[in-house]
Amino acid sequence: MRAHYLQHVPFEGLGSIESWLQNAGYEISSTQFFDSWILPAIKDIDFLVVMGGPMSVNDETKYPWLLEEKQFIRSAIETGKPVLGICLGAQLIANAMGGKVLPNSVKEIGWFPIEAVKSESNSVFQFPKETEVFHWHGETFDLPKGAVQIAKSKGCINQAFQIGSTVIGLQFHLETTAISAQAIIENCKDELIEGEFVQTEAEILSAHQEKYSTINRLMGNVLEYLHSNNS
Repeated sequence: MRAHYLQHVPFEGLGSIESWLQNAGYEISSTQFFDSWILPAIKDIDFLVVMGGPMSVNDETKYPWLLEEKQFIRSAIETGKPVLGICLGAQLIANAMGGKVLPNSVKEIGWFPIEAVKSESNSVFQFPKETEVFHWHGETFDLPKGAVQIAKSKGCINQAFQIGSTVIGLQFHLETTAISAQAIIENCKDELIEGEFVQTEAEILSAHQEKYSTINRLMGNVLEYLHSNNS
């Protein structure tokens, strides 16, 4: 099995996703758009993970590879591959499938809770009733056609969605480790401007290891759900 991930900046990598994929028996490959635009053939991958990044899905003039990336994501979804999108990755999935991406009313940066959204369907991923997770975003998305909302927050209504049984988009970061939290702060510190849903550097980095362990376990549950639906 081969898992392929799309990476947009050097400081937003797989985090806890890497060890989960390795333990599940996946060979891991990547396209790093900051270095190369080379994408594999869809038939050669079994799982697609789309990572975050500080750019917008609407920045196609500045980052022309976004057009090719969206087409690749759409093709993976249409051929039934499991696809996971995180933050920018979720926005890319939404946009690739016809949803709009636009500025959120507030920025969400730091540790804030999300709430599960009850669904009439029993065939969607079930989040815990409330979980504190790591956020770093200023944009949001409309749900694309056929998507089911599965999580929300006080600061951003569309926090997670699912399309069918093989596609999940997360506006937040469950893969974050203490090391990756430090990396994003070092590279995006200028975004830490006081706001209702923006924590300080000290507040973000004061998180105990148990917070990271909790979100990483939840990330594993999401990955297992998508992996199982691919078996």
